Amino acid sequence: MQNGDHVRSDNGHSFSHPGLILPTQSVQNQIHELAKTLPPPRKQNTACDACRSRKVKCNRIPGEDKRQHCLSKNYPCTHYVQQATSEKKRSAAARRPRNISTSSSTSPVSAGSSPIAEHNTPPWLKAALGPWSSGRLQSYGGINMQSTTPTLLHHLFAAPESDSTFMFKSRSPGYATWGDMASKLEDEAFRAEFALDLVEVYFQIVHTRLPLLNPLQFRARLNLQATQQRPVIAKQDEPLHPALIATVLAWGAKFSEHPLLVADRARNGGQSLLAKALIHRTRELAESLKVHRIPNPNHVVISLLIEPLQCQDPRHDNGFHGFWLTSGIRNLLGLQINHKSVMADIKDPEARGTMIFAWWMACLADAFSSFYYRRKPMLDDDDYDIDFYTADQNTQETTDPTAPSPREQLEFLGYYRAAHALARISRTIARQLWKPSTDQDGIPLDSVLSYISDLSKWRDAHLSKVGVPPNLEANWDFVSAVSACASDAQYHVTWVALFFAMDEFGIRDDAFTPSNINQVETAKRKVMEEALQASLRIAALAGVLTSNGYLKLDPAVMHVSCINAGNLLARLGRPEVFQCIKALEQYSYAYEETKEHAREITHEYEVALQKGPNNFQEMASAIIPSSRAFHAVTMSIDALTNGNGKHHGNTYMSI
Repeated sequence: MQNGDHVRSDNGHSFSHPGLILPTQSVQNQIHELAKTLPPPRKQNTACDACRSRKVKCNRIPGEDKRQHCLSKNYPCTHYVQQATSEKKRSAAARRPRNISTSSSTSPVSAGSSPIAEHNTPPWLKAALGPWSSGRLQSYGGINMQSTTPTLLHHLFAAPESDSTFMFKSRSPGYATWGDMASKLEDEAFRAEFALDLVEVYFQIVHTRLPLLNPLQFRARLNLQATQQRPVIAKQDEPLHPALIATVLAWGAKFSEHPLLVADRARNGGQSLLAKALIHRTRELAESLKVHRIPNPNHVVISLLIEPLQCQDPRHDNGFHGFWLTSGIRNLLGLQINHKSVMADIKDPEARGTMIFAWWMACLADAFSSFYYRRKPMLDDDDYDIDFYTADQNTQETTDPTAPSPREQLEFLGYYRAAHALARISRTIARQLWKPSTDQDGIPLDSVLSYISDLSKWRDAHLSKVGVPPNLEANWDFVSAVSACASDAQYHVTWVALFFAMDEFGIRDDAFTPSNINQVETAKRKVMEEALQASLRIAALAGVLTSNGYLKLDPAVMHVSCINAGNLLARLGRPEVFQCIKALEQYSYAYEETKEHAREITHEYEVALQKGPNNFQEMASAIIPSSRAFHAVTMSIDALTNGNGKHHGNTYMSI
């Protein structure tokens, strides 16, 4: 570890990789602060009636009842329209039940308040239990909402044979399947030390991509001591949700190189059975505590963190089926976070910032995953009235060195604005692909032409701002490299996914005129060319990240791009496919299923070498380009790689 003010001195610490600089605690805090600085919805227009009717700017003069325009023109300054609008909104709001506190003193996730109500039960805990509990705590294997952290660790790290009941008696014999060191988990002090290591790994690696938690608050509220004596958990104003602690620990186990996990992987073919058990137990615990059923800010965060934690292959029983993502979205809708008026009423900046970031994370994930996995999106454009707004570019630099600068905030807002624009395109395509008529008749030609136009416009407007820049700094760090490569690949994989959709469903042309037939073939060739260039681009980016060991630390962000690009390059018999294969093999450190994808892509490539481009259906007519066309594509990629197209991963950029 380098520059690690977060590095602990104990021997079994955390993740280490030669030359890799992970975020320090101060940087982790900055990432969270940046994530919650998405501006709240703009305030309602308060122009007076005269200015409103004339559509001029309404300027308030300090100390004057009349506005500037009304004074200069000697008009009566009234606000009848604004009063009527406010009354209408207040009436509508009164009819809607509010499930999230709208004052800083009672906000369920407020840091500066004491939310303990009578009987020392936090308000969010009462909401989680529901009226049917009659004050009794629901539990799962002895774990309930008031369980202490040591008790939770005692159950999470139970021996493997205890999974069916989540309880255990004699622990030592079952620990053998987790490696030689696993029996140390019987010791309470060791469990505390191990848990602290997993927490640090989570904030070093996962938090940089999914900054939903406040690192300072989480560590303080966890209040866990790694000593030779029994850990002492101080009384907390608001205890951490047990399922949230379990989720953070499960994430940490995915990436940690603690000696216990190293021994576990060595015993079990490179995969940690303990990490798998923690994922399984986290899901079971979250379900038992009704995380998926009850709208609650904690439940939103837990749901959104569990989804990418799991196997990402929808073909597997425990793979991606969108359950926890849709649960998070349902919780957000239950809290009415999609309403601008509700968001504006949340006074506590910490609570408001976290919910705004969670909303956009869920919104983007829903759109992209619906397109990739061919399912109907939960959200549509008219399901929310909050949007990204431009921050004040004239804001002066803050004196707080840990706070993000206005420049960083603007870059952050620019990224999410671009991501939202791309998500809307993906959502539109996903809704078309989900229709039964598309499966039967194909994608309408007009829709295909619209998708091509929209993606081209997005590239012109956003890619240069959020993608990988042409001239890179040699000392690019982990966060900067993965973020830029991921947003770059996010755009390019859309072309590849569109190509596969057109290959599966075909294009529907109702006119059957020669001009339309020519349009169909032109559209096929255009998408084919874009998809090939996109696949080569993704292969180059994957090669860079792989060469630096970054993909073994990626929390399910780049894997879809690598799989789709690898499949297309393999079917075309392109040697660049090996960049994607190596990337997926490195991915298997944390996501075992990607090794299977790598084997399948390798097989496709071997078949293509023998039979030529194969396994294409509706797009077959666009697959056999002339050698000149292939040369042109290669040259365009060579331009990106400074003329070294044969070794994209090593020459595309230097990190």
